[in-house]
Amino acid sequence: MKNKVLSYGRQWVDDDDIAEVVKILKGDWLTQGPTVAAFEKTLADYVGVKHAVTFANGTAALHGAMAAAGLGPGDRLLTTPMTFAATANAALYAGAEPVFADIAPETLCLDPVKAEAKLKELPRSIRAIAPVSFGGYPFAMEPFRRLASEHGLVLIEDACHALGGDRGGHKIGFDADMTVLSFHPVKHITTAEGGAVLTQDDAYAHQLRLFRSHGITRNPEDFEEAPEGPWHCEMQSLGYNYRLSDLNCALGLNQMRRLDAFVKRRREVAALYRERLSDVPSLTLPPAHDGHAYHLFPIQVEAVLRGALFAHLAENAITLQVHYAPVPLHPYYKKRFGYRWGDFPEAERFYRGAISLPMFPLLEDADVERVAGCIRAFLAHGSPWTPSCSSQMMRPKA
Repeated sequence: MKNKVLSYGRQWVDDDDIAEVVKILKGDWLTQGPTVAAFEKTLADYVGVKHAVTFANGTAALHGAMAAAGLGPGDRLLTTPMTFAATANAALYAGAEPVFADIAPETLCLDPVKAEAKLKELPRSIRAIAPVSFGGYPFAMEPFRRLASEHGLVLIEDACHALGGDRGGHKIGFDADMTVLSFHPVKHITTAEGGAVLTQDDAYAHQLRLFRSHGITRNPEDFEEAPEGPWHCEMQSLGYNYRLSDLNCALGLNQMRRLDAFVKRRREVAALYRERLSDVPSLTLPPAHDGHAYHLFPIQVEAVLRGALFAHLAENAITLQVHYAPVPLHPYYKKRFGYRWGDFPEAERFYRGAISLPMFPLLEDADVERVAGCIRAFLAHGSPWTPSCSSQMMRPKA
């Protein structure tokens, strides 16, 4: 009997989700309708902020946040090398330049001490700072809030890994000037594709809504010229078609009712991994935190073993991923900005041994046992040999 295939992430769409999408298909509004506003209100209320502005995907949401922050030619964004390329790319889309400070190994997130050093190195040109809650880890926001205040920066949290996580007694999404979310299928809820920006600031929310819809407003209170009739609208800035449809929002709105259960299960999976793997000496587990949202569960092994372990897991129907190659060390960034291996030692050290284990709510305990047993068996021998991952599965402790 073949093992079922396990990947690092997977969506959970149930019959109720499908029924809500079908209602939209049978209704009057496929896009730009009331379900968008309903989803935005549910998101904002969940986190406890005034505004949630949805976008077509997380990258579009990041682009919108950079534009609302006023980034443009001559400006720089400070962020972490340990993130998906979209965090830094969004600054480039706005005409600005991303610059990077290394991660703190105890959090795998942007190191505030190294961030402060970068701010001193490049005074005045850095206009915004974008720490990333990597893997769902709720890093301490206070040092970045202080840096933003002292240097006059816009603080943008990339929380695309962290919806449903907790920081300091409230939900992630509350602390920054703008917080960006993603609803890709492997994230905590899905809209198939989608993203959002959360903010308390009315002006940012206004700019974000203009930006996602061609820079056009139909609100009479915002008109700059006298309206010619009820059809009047105005393009007041250069925007994009980054809207999220009612179809997507119907799925997201229904998924929100299960968000806390999804996060709870992710934490249970993480706890089981820790129980089964914490005594393996050649393996490092990701940092723990009670408020962790666990989008990812990235382990680290010796760099010389990673390739063989990755291949061995794939041979046993566990097809995983590595998150991430440091952004400034992609060929584009090296060619354009001159970055080289050695520039970010902590991010590079993590990357060279990282493998993201399966982490999603549909995982069963037996799946986690299977993955852990496969890893233990491989590392015990230091080579691709094992008789069978299934025969090496750990059994629940009595």
